[in-house]
Amino acid sequence: MEAYVEIDGWKAGIRFSSAHVIPEYEKCGRLHGHTYAIHARVRGEMDENGVVVDFSIIKNMLREIADELDHKVLIPGEYDKTFMKKEHVELENNGKRFVFPLEDCVFLPLETTSAESLAGYILDRLTEKIHVDNIHEVQIGVDEGPGQGAWVKRSLK
Repeated sequence: MEAYVEIDGWKAGIRFSSAHVIPEYEKCGRLHGHTYAIHARVRGEMDENGVVVDFSIIKNMLREIADELDHKVLIPGEYDKTFMKKEHVELENNGKRFVFPLEDCVFLPLETTSAESLAGYILDRLTEKIHVDNIHEVQIGVDEGPGQGAWVKRSLK
């Protein structure tokens, strides 16, 4: 029988606080931050014990990803106006130049750090880590605060 396992990041404490700039939007092109929550839905066949996947496995993987992003400046690694120097990172946007200590930044293989792109990044990371044969689909949601977020999904079979 097929079933869903669902994890609410707000209630499960799977959160991270980060700053970012979204160059494509004037308002969001200013340096700002959010307390994000990561949600997951995992669909698959129940095993002989009536379980799709142990909740703690998914929660631990998501917490590990959240910890890597927590209290960092999220830098889109594919943005062509980002420059890494010896001890700092420079990001240019809309005539502004942002300078951050290198150790305070995390470079993501993304063009932008929107909620949609972050959800896709987290989905990629989770599906790299999860090795359960009975899972058919994984959905990841990233909220930029309670009540607003983005979801992505991937079929695994």
